[in-house]
Amino acid sequence: MLHRVIYASEAVGATGVSTLSIAQILGASEVNNRRDGITAAVMFHSGHIVQVIEGKRADIDRLMRRLLADRRHTGVRILIDTPISNRVVREPICVCPDPQSMLRAAGVAEISRLTANEAEAMLDKKYAA
Repeated sequence: MLHRVIYASEAVGATGVSTLSIAQILGASEVNNRRDGITAAVMFHSGHIVQVIEGKRADIDRLMRRLLADRRHTGVRILIDTPISNRVVREPICVCPDPQSMLRAAGVAEISRLTANEAEAMLDKKYAA
């Protein structure tokens, strides 16, 4: 059975701000997610991160343990953790190219205030047919 987890966290230092930081995160994530059969979408905005992760429960749990121990971010808040019948995210990792527009479309000022319903609305908007 597949699961979806959406979490938000606060970036530490240059995480998610510098091009090098983002490139390093995306590169490692692509390798790990391909290996583990996980698909994911991530958004960096104003020192905060929100990520959607989809895959098998055991693989998601293993990834979440790594993320919780990762010193590049803190204050991880699980917004959604639910079984799903089909994946919405198809890529091993993709980054939201225009986070401000996505947040504005969901009526959210900043990721730190993001709710589960708003996170779902953003996901639906991004992957609408």
